[in-house]
Amino acid sequence: MTTIILVDDHSVLRSGLKLLLESQPDLKVIGEASSGLEALELASKLRPDLILLDLSMPGLGGLDALPALRKTISSTKILVLTMHDEPQYLRSALKSGASGYVLKKAVDAELISAIRSVLRGEMYVHPSMTRTLLDDMLPHAGESLPDAWNTLSDREQGVLRLVALGHTSAEIATLLNLSDKTVETYRARGMEKLGLHNRAALVRFALKKGLLSND
Repeated sequence: MTTIILVDDHSVLRSGLKLLLESQPDLKVIGEASSGLEALELASKLRPDLILLDLSMPGLGGLDALPALRKTISSTKILVLTMHDEPQYLRSALKSGASGYVLKKAVDAELISAIRSVLRGEMYVHPSMTRTLLDDMLPHAGESLPDAWNTLSDREQGVLRLVALGHTSAEIATLLNLSDKTVETYRARGMEKLGLHNRAALVRFALKKGLLSND
């Protein structure tokens, strides 16, 4: 059973989130807080597996609480759930130790998917924010392409670029007019050739090597 603490100053939203999360047989909400300070006290006491953290709250907000939470309970995953889609919030949250960043407008299924990704040790960023983050960092990633990348076929490169941008296999299949199974094959083969084991590693690789462009 994965234990979760909800941190948001809107009680109605917390109630809705609790119902959503506990509809999953392996997720359990063990505590709720309405401020960063309450979150610190509760997290230190309950030691949850995951904290779902809002950024804008009275008193100690989520961004200010993040470094302290990270220091107090280093093994706990922290997933930001916020209305803010500005790049500066995303950069600050990830720099302070957040494992993921989800917008409140996200559909229920996306939130559950984000939680499961973070619990697997991956980084999750809302797809629209992933593109913003990549565009923000690309000017600093002008290194030449590695030999390993050049061993990939055009189709493998295309699939991995779309994966790095946050697209699902189903979306990629539609975009490239392929079957889901074929997309998974290209993805697995490309990742193996690059020696990468998850999407977070692929995103870091793409950023470092400047493999993504605005087109």
